[in-house]
Amino acid sequence: MKLESLKPAKGATAKKKIIGRGQGSGRGGTATKGHNGAQSRAGYSRKIGFEGGQMPLQRRVPKFGFKNNNKITFKAINLDVLETLALAKKITDISTVILIENGLIGKRDVVKILSRGALTTKINVSAHKFSKSAQEAIEKIGGTVTAQA
Repeated sequence: MKLESLKPAKGATAKKKIIGRGQGSGRGGTATKGHNGAQSRAGYSRKIGFEGGQMPLQRRVPKFGFKNNNKITFKAINLDVLETLALAKKITDISTVILIENGLIGKRDVVKILSRGALTTKINVSAHKFSKSAQEAIEKIGGTVTAQA
């Protein structure tokens, strides 16, 4: 067997359809594009979502719901997370800057402190918002709570 003698298996390739070459070819005249209409013309491009005149899906399906663009989504940080951070880094003042540095929140996150877990270390916490039970737990141990704007 030689490289130049290789050819595709029988039936693996099809002859190219030659269109628009006169009536004798059997594919002349309209060149397999049907009669008139936009799709038979050069430069035709169908709009996205066009379904041949049928009512398109995006108009058949009803709209519902509401998206509030002014909604504030809080990043929840629990007391047990603050406890482990305070013990690991040996710090007493925890602010959003420290939470960002330790990868707990993103730069643009709005933080809310929640009360899951027990707090044994006295810490001073500065965040955007606090739950009542978290605030009580921090103040009970002797720490302070500062709400940021």
